Amino acid sequence: MIQTAVCHLLTTAAAIVALASAAVGQQVKTYPYAQRDSTLMLDVYTPTTPRADHAVVVSVFGGGFYAGARNDQYQTRTSQMLAQRGFTVVSIDYRLSLRDTAVVKKHNKLTTFDDLFRHCVNLAVEDLSAAIAWVCANAQTLDIDTSKIVLTGSSAGAIAVLQLDWCRCNNLPQTQALPQGWKPMAVIPYAGGIVCRKSELKYNTMPAPTMLLHGIKDKIVAYKQFGLPFNSKMYGSHRVSKQMKKQNIPHWILRVEGVGHEVASWLPESIDIFCCFVNNVANGNKNTTLDATISNAIKPTQWTSMNLFELYK
Repeated sequence: MIQTAVCHLLTTAAAIVALASAAVGQQVKTYPYAQRDSTLMLDVYTPTTPRADHAVVVSVFGGGFYAGARNDQYQTRTSQMLAQRGFTVVSIDYRLSLRDTAVVKKHNKLTTFDDLFRHCVNLAVEDLSAAIAWVCANAQTLDIDTSKIVLTGSSAGAIAVLQLDWCRCNNLPQTQALPQGWKPMAVIPYAGGIVCRKSELKYNTMPAPTMLLHGIKDKIVAYKQFGLPFNSKMYGSHRVSKQMKKQNIPHWILRVEGVGHEVASWLPESIDIFCCFVNNVANGNKNTTLDATISNAIKPTQWTSMNLFELYK
């Protein structure tokens, strides 16, 4: 890999995209989209000057399935920046199952932690599927193209978007709310992974064009894999990329050296790369694979040394 040249190419191309698609201003409206134990809401950021292709970004916040919000500081900042680039942005609620005392008590033994974690991920995927169905049903009002929906998320949200497309490709019940035949235009998880048993990691049908971004030292959403006792594993971007290469599935993976989970909140600083990938896909270049390692992009913090158990203790 010629790392410096690749990063220069990404940055230069994305800068051109940014100049071409920059827009200023947006309005925000909040809508209910599903009823669970409480009403799930979503915020729609409408750009003043939409992209010509009327693309939309559905964004899922992070927080370990127990914290975070669709309108927290990070989500608001990210949504505003994407709207300034002309995207309609949909930032969604989803069930934070680790806040639910009844759910946690049901799975209160270490031997069932994998069951609890998979349950949390599955509920998030179900809610994301319902949010996408709502967006598609309201496409005319939102002035968007349902074939141009980009899924992105941070940490737990990144797991949700990557897991959703894997579930969709494998026809699993968590995605039954999706419109029949629907497929994302792109999936862009920031420090994401897939939770499943090893024999299940393969894709039975072709996933959406995917750009994986992950810190090589990440021990929260593990860069390679994390063994949940006893049956499941959380497969991080390195392992997902390995599976995609095994199946000849085109994708991009950006491996960020020297840091861990900091990549989960990197979208604002990497928005030019985000737009470069989306425009590459929108222009019909869906069959390219890029494997790049990026150095000195993010300063290490306490998130580099923290692991999953320290997060939840």
